Amino acid sequence: MPVITFREAIRQAIDEEMARDERVFLMGEEVAQYNGAYKVSQGLLDKYGEKRVVDTPITEEGFTGVGIGAAMVGLRPIVEWMTYNFSLMAYDQVVNNAAKMRYMSGGQVKLPIVFRGPNGPAEYLSAQHSQALQSIFAHIPGLLVVAPATPYDAKGLLKSSIREDNPVLFLEAELMYAWKDDVPETEYLIPLGKADIKRSGKDVTLVTFAKPLRLAQEAADLLEKEGIEAEIVDLRSIRPLDEETIYTSVRKTNRCVVIDEAWPFASVGSHVAWLVSRNCFDMLDAPVELVAAEDVPMPYNHTLELAAQPSVSKIVKAAKQVLYLAK
Repeated sequence: MPVITFREAIRQAIDEEMARDERVFLMGEEVAQYNGAYKVSQGLLDKYGEKRVVDTPITEEGFTGVGIGAAMVGLRPIVEWMTYNFSLMAYDQVVNNAAKMRYMSGGQVKLPIVFRGPNGPAEYLSAQHSQALQSIFAHIPGLLVVAPATPYDAKGLLKSSIREDNPVLFLEAELMYAWKDDVPETEYLIPLGKADIKRSGKDVTLVTFAKPLRLAQEAADLLEKEGIEAEIVDLRSIRPLDEETIYTSVRKTNRCVVIDEAWPFASVGSHVAWLVSRNCFDMLDAPVELVAAEDVPMPYNHTLELAAQPSVSKIVKAAKQVLYLAK
């Protein structure tokens, strides 16, 4: 089985779906001539031409609206935002058009569109370019939100997202594009709304998604050295959310730590923590802990930047707190 990067997995998914369905096309800033800001779309212009790999002006609200209109008339656009920080310029289009059109038309108008790009902090990008914005999209009925953490999951979930008849927000991350994983050459799909147990354990459940998965895995390795077996639930899909997989794990371990790189107030992580507290109350042996970003704008100073984000040490400490082992 070939080992490929996250960016290659995304490219393969787009390439395969464009080859399978001529209605699929890619549009966004620098996706064509420049091969993508992060080289995700490298080679696609040469293969499919400028009518299906379309460079846009720096006008997120405009080209997002064009994509929504294209989806309304039967095409299947993939709209790349250079970063989800720029999606704020197009938020009205997504919330008031993409999310609501199928409902307002009584199901007569489908919206098969994928909005994708890097979400969350990278390095040295400061306050305006380091935001994890998944909660503002997951808040909206009518939108699906997908956040893979491995190349294997990214490819299977993106292919399913492109075939979906509702708008999908597909969250990647700048620091994940070089991550590598085994990815089959044969076609496969991963259904939206299904979490994955990335590591089995009996002592504490770590629930996370997207880039923080690696932090959770490193924390679980450290905890194992102290005789603590952590189970890792990778949500993969935020909306729809696979609640049952979370609850099944918590019923086994009786303890839960949720990790989310967004701010804690009204975040996906805080919502998951509430769900677990409400629906697993009788099984919990300790209050649910949330490891999130500090509730501040992202500093530019690298030491402060790291201190403001979830870390392996913070996850280990939270796990020990729910096990009543923390000093």
